[in-house]
Amino acid sequence: MKNLITRSITGLLFVGIIIGATWYSQESFRGLILIATILCLSEFYRLTMPDARQWTRLADILGGTYLVGIMFLFAYPAPISTAATLISLSPYIIYLLYTFIVRLYLRESDPITSWAKSLLGQIYIALPMALLSFIAYTPTGNPDIPYNALMVISFFTFIWINDTGAYCVGCTIGRHRLFERISPKKSWEGFWGGFVFALALGWVWSQFLPVLNLWQWLGLAATISVFSTLGDLCESLLKRTLQVKDSGAMLPGHGGMLDRLDSVMIASPAAVIYLTIVMNI
Repeated sequence: MKNLITRSITGLLFVGIIIGATWYSQESFRGLILIATILCLSEFYRLTMPDARQWTRLADILGGTYLVGIMFLFAYPAPISTAATLISLSPYIIYLLYTFIVRLYLRESDPITSWAKSLLGQIYIALPMALLSFIAYTPTGNPDIPYNALMVISFFTFIWINDTGAYCVGCTIGRHRLFERISPKKSWEGFWGGFVFALALGWVWSQFLPVLNLWQWLGLAATISVFSTLGDLCESLLKRTLQVKDSGAMLPGHGGMLDRLDSVMIASPAAVIYLTIVMNI
């Protein structure tokens, strides 16, 4: 019971911070995403590269954080010149070059693995977090207000309702394992429960936010439901491979920041691709 109370309080604070920062302004949303990226990258590189030198790990974290920060520039609905694009990307390109070149001097026994882990953090964490900016600037219908806080909030609520539905249904009637090798507790009944909960929330959003029509909202709900579940499984595979229970301990009752945002890492790219397609056909 004590653990349940701790978990519930932490979860409510987590949800409140995300919704509050997202709703308050685009600047607070950017700050929130940048902080979350730093924390997730720190946990990832600490787990996957525990023996790495502090300054190489810091370079990986700063590189990924810069990618997230600069992506807001590309997502913002305003034209960017080719020169400005190249200039803004230059620091990240320098980081990528550094990642390869520095291994020439470190005399590591397995530099290929080091390259792979450094770049994996960029692909698995930094890029999906950066793509959240494209959800934030989904067209609102009002050119004077390009930032769409409600689209970001809808994205997170789909993930949360999917997790809640999957947990409730899975605990009640779950019998058939979804992916027992990776996550023994997940069931097909829970998966479909979360899926239905997400579709129901899609209908609710369609009544309040006409950026998408009903069928487009249901499609977005289905996309996020499926890919957030896959994101959860991917992090479970990561932790099982590394033989750890949690990515960190900063969130009492939940583990680390990556444990709470694991679904985002796969759902974010999927949602951006879906929105790009449905809003341009």
